Amino acid sequence: MPTLKRCKWAGSDPPMIDYHDKEWGVPVHDDNELYEFLILEGAQAGLSWSTILNRREGYRKAFANFDVQKITLFSEEDDLERLAQDPSIIRNRLKIKSAIVNARQFISIQEEFGSFDEYIWQFVDFNPINNRFEKLSDIPASTEISIAMSKDLKKRGFSFVGPTICYAYMQAIGMVNDHVLDCFRYEEILRLSRGQQSSERP
Repeated sequence: MPTLKRCKWAGSDPPMIDYHDKEWGVPVHDDNELYEFLILEGAQAGLSWSTILNRREGYRKAFANFDVQKITLFSEEDDLERLAQDPSIIRNRLKIKSAIVNARQFISIQEEFGSFDEYIWQFVDFNPINNRFEKLSDIPASTEISIAMSKDLKKRGFSFVGPTICYAYMQAIGMVNDHVLDCFRYEEILRLSRGQQSSERP
């Protein structure tokens, strides 16, 4: 049986391969999942994605399974101190505080737009962008869209949402398909995104 061709970043680590094969680039529209990826991408800043994946279950337990309503009730003093002692997550106080504050801003967006999904997908006109990159080095660290997204999120009070983090977020939640052309997932994600375009909006 031939070996599947994957994006090189997936490497040989089973959790990374599993994430690449099942999640990365799949369009996400559930608000809890959108919040989860926003926090995980922010936590990754300066670290490898494999480091975050290995702590994903720890984050789910520490952050109430990413229930944004529950996280808005976290104290920036007591809960921040508790989480800063939790070895199952990245114990960076600024990142932890960001997750709590961002939850409150997340709720504000839900109240304004009806859902965070409705807000975030407007940046790509509600249609995934299917890029055609041949190799990893072709993929940009940020784009005009991620810069605009970052600027708007910061204006709304979010932190750890720089243009590079925003672009990684776009990749994770399927706003862009950045699987390289010879990766077996490219065509699969392409079909998913085309299905979204034809079914979700006129």
